[in-house]
Amino acid sequence: MDKDIREKFRVLAQELESAMVNPDIEIEPCLDEDCYKPRKFPYVKLKYTTDEHNVHEKDIEISTDNWSKSVEELKEYITFMIEQFMEEIDSVEYGGE
Repeated sequence: MDKDIREKFRVLAQELESAMVNPDIEIEPCLDEDCYKPRKFPYVKLKYTTDEHNVHEKDIEISTDNWSKSVEELKEYITFMIEQFMEEIDSVEYGGE
């Protein structure tokens, strides 16, 4: 991974950590090579625990074909995936209410 992409992912991680997408979702960016090394691509881990203490997790991978996108585009993509994750949880936990 070159220097520009590392910097882009560093900025993206900061933006994701400060974003208030959903306060009930834990967002853990794993965008640095040292973090995702055993895996093929950088990713963002999502974790949501329901009131009944059921834990739902999802990893959003950022494949190399997305590395050329801007920080804002990547943030929009991840935000969209978080919304999809919440819809999946609603469907499983609450029958899609």
